[in-house]
Amino acid sequence: MKLVELYGDKVQGAIKGLDRIRFRGTLRWLANADGLGAFLHQSGVLLKDFKAWALEKTAQVRQGCARQAEVLGIPTVYLNRAGVDKDGEARRIAQERGLGEGPLCQFSVQEVCQAPAVTGNKASRKLELHYRPRKCVFVYHYFDDPHVGLGHVRLQTWIPFGVTICLNGRHWLEKQLQGAGLGYVKDGNCFPWLEDVAASQRLLDEQLQTHWPALLERLLRQACPGLERIMAPLDFSFYWSAEETEWASDVMFKEAGELEALYPKLIRHGLIVSDSPAVLRYLGKGNLSASGKLMGAQVQQIQSDCRRRYEGVRLKHWVGRNSVKAYNKAGNRILRVETTINNTRDFKVFRAPENHPEREPSWQPLRKGVADLNRRCQISDASNERYGAALAAAVVEEKLGEVACGACRRVVKDGRSHRALNPWNELDYQLLTFLGRGEWAINGFRNRDLRAVLGPGAGTESDPAQRRRLSAKATRCLSLLRAHGLIRKVSCTNRYVLSDLGRKFTTALLSASATDVKKLMELAA
Repeated sequence: MKLVELYGDKVQGAIKGLDRIRFRGTLRWLANADGLGAFLHQSGVLLKDFKAWALEKTAQVRQGCARQAEVLGIPTVYLNRAGVDKDGEARRIAQERGLGEGPLCQFSVQEVCQAPAVTGNKASRKLELHYRPRKCVFVYHYFDDPHVGLGHVRLQTWIPFGVTICLNGRHWLEKQLQGAGLGYVKDGNCFPWLEDVAASQRLLDEQLQTHWPALLERLLRQACPGLERIMAPLDFSFYWSAEETEWASDVMFKEAGELEALYPKLIRHGLIVSDSPAVLRYLGKGNLSASGKLMGAQVQQIQSDCRRRYEGVRLKHWVGRNSVKAYNKAGNRILRVETTINNTRDFKVFRAPENHPEREPSWQPLRKGVADLNRRCQISDASNERYGAALAAAVVEEKLGEVACGACRRVVKDGRSHRALNPWNELDYQLLTFLGRGEWAINGFRNRDLRAVLGPGAGTESDPAQRRRLSAKATRCLSLLRAHGLIRKVSCTNRYVLSDLGRKFTTALLSASATDVKKLMELAA
């Protein structure tokens, strides 16, 4: 990360990899009313008998989990409410019983789920099968696996028997370090000190080579063996997807005082680089008016939050269900930048269409399935790098004049002369502040995104001729910015992202614009 380059003598190093991962296993035949209805028909189960049949299957699942707990010799605890801290309770039980690696305990608790039910339709006078929210018993199986570390399997005991498996890449790394004989200091889910940072990073990279279905099936079988017999003759194979992934980049400072002095600047800069002090957008995209304000339903989806936690101060920006954040951990020894992806449809992966594997690969929507998990990690890593670089720009030692002088001169590129940029010219200022907005951090921006700053009604005009004129104007602006080296084109796409020079320039400009003249004079003195 850029901060490591700037503060190489003050940091031990940096590692990046998976943090918390929540996998979901789905039986696709049972996950919708049509598939379940077809299975019931093939199995000879009438809708009027569905409840009794489903109760029998649920009893078999719960009995199988209870028998497994007895075989493993772990306690089973019924929790009377869903809000109990199950992770903390599992650690407490393990500590009291002196348990190390292996199974720890099993919880059962009633929680809300999506499950099938049969109701009567008065109009048609027929029974109908449909999915709706309801409550059922979930079984949690906690373990300290010798390979992946602390985690749990969560099994829904009512049809469609959905499974959630939660792992943590940092707990996994601890097991890898122990196996490799490398020293470390662990604080929660982070490492303030590592004996060999480069080797630790290689171990984190190895996690991405995992055959995920095999690993997840193994963990599920340990929690409740024999599931495949319960729904025979249905092929009881799960489709595994990553419901939520956290990708964390940790910069490990040698002394707590170094980060303690730096962190307030980073937080302040994280607030300045947005076009609005209340709404910071570092992920995704939104519809913009000519003034740069968000329009439509997306206003409700875009939020930002800066709050003090028991560990330190956390600055978080999210659009919809995806987010990027920065916070200090381990007593101001670690700066963590973390991207969380829950909604993958905002991103793309280069692959053949799922329904037509014989076709040539092209950019397709990113799937939640574990087949696209590596691409998801690449996107998250790029997000962390860009956000970390944006924060690092707050501490650039160069003066504003040194950063801006190149772009404020006429340049010649590919035989064409391009005018100088003037940060105090209205159009150029709008262009540069547009670049500094954080919502372009991951996916970049397009020609039509830039049109939003080029005139009244831009981006929403209904006149095709006006739209073409604005598109051509945006194209000329993009050429100008590329000629000055402030942006670069993302290969094989129509998107653009800031270069290192562009990030420095826009950061310096926005910081200077947000500071009153008196303060600037004091700083220059």
